[in-house]
Amino acid sequence: MKILLAVDGSDYSKRAVESVATRPWPADSEVKVLSAIELPFTPTPETWALPDSYYAQMEKNSRESATKAAQEAANRLAQNSASQLRISTATEFGLAREVILDTAEKWGADLIVLGSHGYNAFKRFMLGSVSHAVATHAHCSVEIVRERKAAQA
Repeated sequence: MKILLAVDGSDYSKRAVESVATRPWPADSEVKVLSAIELPFTPTPETWALPDSYYAQMEKNSRESATKAAQEAANRLAQNSASQLRISTATEFGLAREVILDTAEKWGADLIVLGSHGYNAFKRFMLGSVSHAVATHAHCSVEIVRERKAAQA
């Protein structure tokens, strides 16, 4: 089984990592931990634009953050020695939803696992929902790991 685990370092993606790490998988299962490097804006040649060093530093920081998230997830998965998962990591530049969908299709994933930020309808409309886009457009099964709300007394 080929499992694509999308992470961004957030608490939500850490719950998705725990979900994958704590259950048994079929023999010879493979997990690819993927983190998208999504820059907040594209450099432009406008006269008011910031210096190139600013963009280079932003790209460097984004790459380091994505690499760290993927490596931490891989380390957590490797702690579960009972599962014998083959683990690899990848970081790709682009919009998270597009990177996840493209990677899943090219790699031939059987399952995509990712966390959900649990946005309400307005925030989802304004910010978009990666998990919704992936669930809607993926060519394989998708598992969205959500945080369980505490019971209200």
